[in-house]
Amino acid sequence: MLINPLRSPILRSVDIVKQKIKQAGAILDELDIDIWLLFVRETGMQADPAMPLVVGNDDCTWQSVFAYTRTGKATALVGNFDRDIYTRHGRFDEVLTYTQGVKQDINRLLDRLKPSSIALNYSTSNPAADGLTYGMYQLLCEYLDGSPYRDCLVSAESLLGKLRSRKTPMETQRLEAASVMATDVWRGVVKKIDIGMTEIEVGALIDNTIREMGGTASFPTIVNAGDKTSPGHGHPTEARLEAGDLLHVDFGVRLDDYCSDIQRLVYFTRPGESGPSPELVETFETVRDIITETGVKCRPGVQGHEVDALARRILADNGYEEYQHALGHQLGRAVHDGGALIGPKWERYGPSPSMEIEETNVFTLELEIMLPGIGCCGLEEDVSITKQGARFLCPRQLELIVK
Repeated sequence: MLINPLRSPILRSVDIVKQKIKQAGAILDELDIDIWLLFVRETGMQADPAMPLVVGNDDCTWQSVFAYTRTGKATALVGNFDRDIYTRHGRFDEVLTYTQGVKQDINRLLDRLKPSSIALNYSTSNPAADGLTYGMYQLLCEYLDGSPYRDCLVSAESLLGKLRSRKTPMETQRLEAASVMATDVWRGVVKKIDIGMTEIEVGALIDNTIREMGGTASFPTIVNAGDKTSPGHGHPTEARLEAGDLLHVDFGVRLDDYCSDIQRLVYFTRPGESGPSPELVETFETVRDIITETGVKCRPGVQGHEVDALARRILADNGYEEYQHALGHQLGRAVHDGGALIGPKWERYGPSPSMEIEETNVFTLELEIMLPGIGCCGLEEDVSITKQGARFLCPRQLELIVK
């Protein structure tokens, strides 16, 4: 069983939120933006995805403003009864309060800071940067009418993309721990999986083992028993594993607020069969080798679509059809995190495939080849980007498991 190094008192004492606030100031300066504002209310009902990153996991009730400047200063402006929540962690340089209404206090704060640009959390392509509701945007504009700040509003999409993507050493350590735990879960589970089990039973075995090891599932576990069900985002069914099936699982662990996401395979032989068919072996090796080769290409400065194109070119050269998704997404506090994407220039992905991969980004590398009568031959690995290319965060599946 994994012994999580993050249980160390020294490591647990590191406040990632403070680190990300400091990082936000540097990125604001890099982007030549004066202030970044989070404007929220009743976050227990409608939370901005940026809050856990630079505010913490506490809820606020009334209209609240969290302001970050390019000098690194952080200010919270909250309802009077919420003051203690935001002073106890020492994450903000000042915590201001109001009682009847926040309009005048927002304008007083901005008059003091005198910004020429104010980044807000709205985006047409990145859900992690789209936490400002339309109603709150209208309200803020109403509060700023008649002030010089109404025309200073810009999107925080670039800021949040970089802030979520650029992992601190502690964030990378937590992501690696989550990835290693997922591998340990699989090593324990695969010994217990056998012919006759349903997809639901396999999924429950994975989820229960994750809980026993101290984590939670980072997303609903996906199980495919041969080609009876389609891979994707569906839930396990009553379909049973049979001889000749390729079992495909896609699951992840959330540990200390950070996520992993891996895919693994097992082949169950038919009676009298000495092993998998040459077709399956060749397919498995193709998928595995594409992950290896694209990992080498994942270097800082490369655009995501360039890496994705390499995978598709190798598939085409070997006579396989293309997969219908991106080759890799970022990992972080969310399973789909960050700005840049390792994917094709499709409309649904917006500008993310054209963004440059950066050092310390953490991605998945994943693809599958469908084999009629056998199943989904898909693998997924978690990697951290270094100057030399991708560093795999946990032991890979390099050989097809046969039972």
